[in-house]
Amino acid sequence: MNVEEIREYCIAKKGATESFPFDETTLVFKAVKIFCLLGLDDSRVSLKNNPEKNIELRAHYPAIYGGYHLNKQHWNTIELDGTVPASLMKELIDESYDLIVKSLTRKQKEELDKL
Repeated sequence: MNVEEIREYCIAKKGATESFPFDETTLVFKAVKIFCLLGLDDSRVSLKNNPEKNIELRAHYPAIYGGYHLNKQHWNTIELDGTVPASLMKELIDESYDLIVKSLTRKQKEELDKL
C-alpha cells in the first residue's frame, strides 16, 4: 500500500479523524486516541498491536521494526517499501484501530458512535 491508500483506509474507519499535531509531515489518525501515524515524507506508518504479535511481525518482515519514537513494545513502524502485503497492512490497521476502540471508556465509545 502507498501513503494515499493508507490514508483512505484509515479515514474510512468509524469516527476516524486526521490531523497534523506534531509537524507538517506526520499525519495522525485518531478514533478519540491515536491508532495510526503516517509519515508523508519518509513513507513510514506506525501502528499499535499486542506485544507478542509485534515480536512475531518483526521476526518475519525486515520492513517492520519497533515504533519510531513510540513505545516499542506496543507500536511497530513499517517501511512502505512494498515488502509487506497490502492485505497484511489492512489487517494491521484494523487491529490497531480495534485496540484503541477497545481501550476507550464507555463515554468515549458513545462519543465515537455519534461521529
